[in-house]
Amino acid sequence: MRAIAMTAFGGPEVLVETTRPDPVPAAGELLVRVTASGINRPDVLQRKGAYAPPPGASDLPGLEIAGSIVGGDATELAAAGFKLGDRICALVAGGGYAELCPAPIVQCLPVPAGLSDVEAASLPETFFTVWSNVFDRGRLQAGETLLVQGGSSGIGVTAIQLAKAVFGKDAVVVIVTAGSDDKVAACVALGADVGINYKTQDFVAEVKAATGGKGADVVLDMVAGDYVAREVQCLADDGRIVIIAVQGGINSGFNAGELLRRRLLITGSTLRPRPVAFKAAIAAKLRATVWPLIEAGHIKPVIHRVFPAAQAAQAHALMESSEHVGKIVLDWTGA
Repeated sequence: MRAIAMTAFGGPEVLVETTRPDPVPAAGELLVRVTASGINRPDVLQRKGAYAPPPGASDLPGLEIAGSIVGGDATELAAAGFKLGDRICALVAGGGYAELCPAPIVQCLPVPAGLSDVEAASLPETFFTVWSNVFDRGRLQAGETLLVQGGSSGIGVTAIQLAKAVFGKDAVVVIVTAGSDDKVAACVALGADVGINYKTQDFVAEVKAATGGKGADVVLDMVAGDYVAREVQCLADDGRIVIIAVQGGINSGFNAGELLRRRLLITGSTLRPRPVAFKAAIAAKLRATVWPLIEAGHIKPVIHRVFPAAQAAQAHALMESSEHVGKIVLDWTGA
């Protein structure tokens, strides 16, 4: 099979097309003929040598795929409501940058009706992550305010739409930060109530102004570093900060007294190393709650650009430029 491998740790240029033996699905897995692969920040970190695959996972990058089922135990497939030939998308722990990829059956979801494989490939990593961290860990509720740092990212555009679709357009307030006025406008067009250009505006002051001084109830933070102290300042009483990436650094200083006096919670998680059973539970929630919203048109995939798989290096360069709004996807259907 064709695959995209790393010749070394380094810049985008270390990603090269190669040939690998066809993988064989293990018990509890199916085999996907991949037509599209989503690109995510963890792929970039893996390429740089900063995010190793979990034990037993493929050394090839790629955490989300879409395509057709071409292998797997018929009984196991039937138990999950699948059969050979079905179009699915899946969250995987690695190996997504390839024409064939095994995936745990319980981490697979049908391609939502009306979506292409490219659109479906943009869903798993961000939707699993947002559901787990905003709804489960962050416990966002109707009547609350969500602050999303990096609203124009793949995670950001998903968080905006999910919060609005799950609770209703006017049931939650979504505030986002982004790095340009154009990105802010794109987030507002997707449903964000307030957009903040973090390069020209103080998000602490803007959040307080937008909430009448109350602050945000949940903060989805992909920055960490010195952002955490500022997020504490604009958090409502009993508010929750959920850190899912540390693009701003791993060290954060903040006023711990505020946590005590106002009963604040700072937490975080990574998804990739979690057990299959944990991810299966998220998949079940997405299938029951979110997939009908996608099929009804209340949530739409946001695809910034599609690259031929052989141009994975160019796709990574675009990801690192942060010039995109939404997802970047690799297409495997070309020669």
